[in-house]
Amino acid sequence: MPELPDVLAYLTALERGVRGRVIEGIQLRSPFLVRSVDPRLDAAEGLRVAAFRRIGKRIVWELEDDLFLVFHLMIAGRFHWKKAGTRPTRRVDLAAFHFDAGTLMLTEAGSRKRASLHVIRGAGGLADHDPGGLEVLEANLDEFARVLRSRNHTLKRALTDPRLFSGIGNAYSDEILHAAGLSPVKWTSRLGDDEVERLYEAARSTLEDWCARLRAEAEQAFPEKVTAFRPEMAVHGRYGKPCPVCGTAVQEIAYASKETNYCPRCQTGGRVLADRQLSRMLKDDWPKTIEELEARLGTAGAG
Repeated sequence: MPELPDVLAYLTALERGVRGRVIEGIQLRSPFLVRSVDPRLDAAEGLRVAAFRRIGKRIVWELEDDLFLVFHLMIAGRFHWKKAGTRPTRRVDLAAFHFDAGTLMLTEAGSRKRASLHVIRGAGGLADHDPGGLEVLEANLDEFARVLRSRNHTLKRALTDPRLFSGIGNAYSDEILHAAGLSPVKWTSRLGDDEVERLYEAARSTLEDWCARLRAEAEQAFPEKVTAFRPEMAVHGRYGKPCPVCGTAVQEIAYASKETNYCPRCQTGGRVLADRQLSRMLKDDWPKTIEELEARLGTAGAG
């Protein structure tokens, strides 16, 4: 799912290429995309795009006539900039927004169509789409600590809860926790003040770095390959690869369609966290420490 740095990259590209232009036409290929009834989507045709804004992970187009388009890309929704007149013909194409300079295509890979578009009349209606999470880059330490401790969750769950923190998802929560040197399964109620401050600083530095990096790229070209897995990341999506800090193999906790990546030496004091599926299957054979894990891998390699 596009998170804060990715959403800001899209906004940068949209500001550069679409702001001030008139929507000359809209072709809707998937009727399931639009989740509102009134106003109709075709009410946006002929209107100029005045501005863009962000609500959490949602991208909002502000049009003339007090009309707003609210896009939630979910996991697999993406924007692509195409040559003018490109029609939505592929299975992944959900809708095409035509401008004089080109066509903005909204796509979604996979069979489960979760991306959504709401058409709203009046800015007051935008509040219904705001989960209310804290904007970390706009918050001070006290505000961050108050929100973090408002519910007793694991750190992974707390950071990715849009009602607590805005714009942070599966990928950047992994990166933040690695930068802070904290376990993803540690409970918020058990954090000391120094750990809260460390997490706050890691969240700000990680998000600031990636936001600046991706926005700079979007200034040069439309972000066509928005992904949660980037080679420059420290742990997310790097299962089995060496931690850039200590060289220990990055580990993974898999649950449903999500995964959590972490370094057992930097974040969990040398403890290998139990993966629900694998640890249930292996039972007593599940390695509990880095040493056991490395010995197991060494034995496997020797055989």
